[in-house]
Amino acid sequence: MTTHAYTPRLEAIVFDWAGTLVDFGSFAPTRVFVDAFAEFGLAVSLEQARGPMGMGKWDHIRTLCDDPAVAAQYRAAFGRTPTDEDVTAIYERFLPMQREKVAEYSAAIPGAARTLETARDRGLAIGSCSGYPRAVMSLVEHRAAGEGIAPDCVIASDEVPRARPAPGMALAAAVRLGIQDVAGCVKVDDTVPGVAEGRRAGMWSIGLMLSGNAAGLDLAAYEALDPAERETHRQRARTELERGRPHFLIDTVADLPAVLDEIALRLTRGERP
Repeated sequence: MTTHAYTPRLEAIVFDWAGTLVDFGSFAPTRVFVDAFAEFGLAVSLEQARGPMGMGKWDHIRTLCDDPAVAAQYRAAFGRTPTDEDVTAIYERFLPMQREKVAEYSAAIPGAARTLETARDRGLAIGSCSGYPRAVMSLVEHRAAGEGIAPDCVIASDEVPRARPAPGMALAAAVRLGIQDVAGCVKVDDTVPGVAEGRRAGMWSIGLMLSGNAAGLDLAAYEALDPAERETHRQRARTELERGRPHFLIDTVADLPAVLDEIALRLTRGERP
């Protein structure tokens, strides 16, 4: 029997949203987490709120509630360690606050629309997934579309049984896009769970060091950095994101096209993620 060797080709990119395509510095989710916990008399810093970023939002709140300092505050206020029902109560307060604020923070990241255009010119499908639930994601999509950000599919965190770092959302995007082989897919994200998601999905996984959660800078702060300061933030973000085992690390989504060239070449050599 004759067999034919199959060499995957570059087919698709699956993007994260906040900190990747929109919301430079990923502030919409972090600031609302701080505000939602404050509604229950709990002090959570912006740095603490960033810790589990990339997870689905209920799981994110669960992780924050498991933080010893937050759990101690909760016991002092309510006489018990936070249960799943308590997490749900915080989540239900968080969700309308998130819906109210998310569009305000969801401006397109410089270079994102151009990168999507370049990918489409290469014949690549554009997928996306987010830690936002569908009720929030729809608002983000609406604003982003007006700035040239309109992927072929969008998977929200509550549309799969298990969100990041599990591979469900990235794989759902690949199925929706009709991909032949996940080795021909690239996952782009600014968080450790999102980078790990790409790895677990069998895709090339790319971490963004300066536009999202790892650096935590808004656009004005990023643009004001001198070269030495930028390198300091880059190295700190590199250390953080390497925990997710990325294949590549770049500053922002604007730097993606050059990496796509390298991935395409590596595929022709028979390499896989």
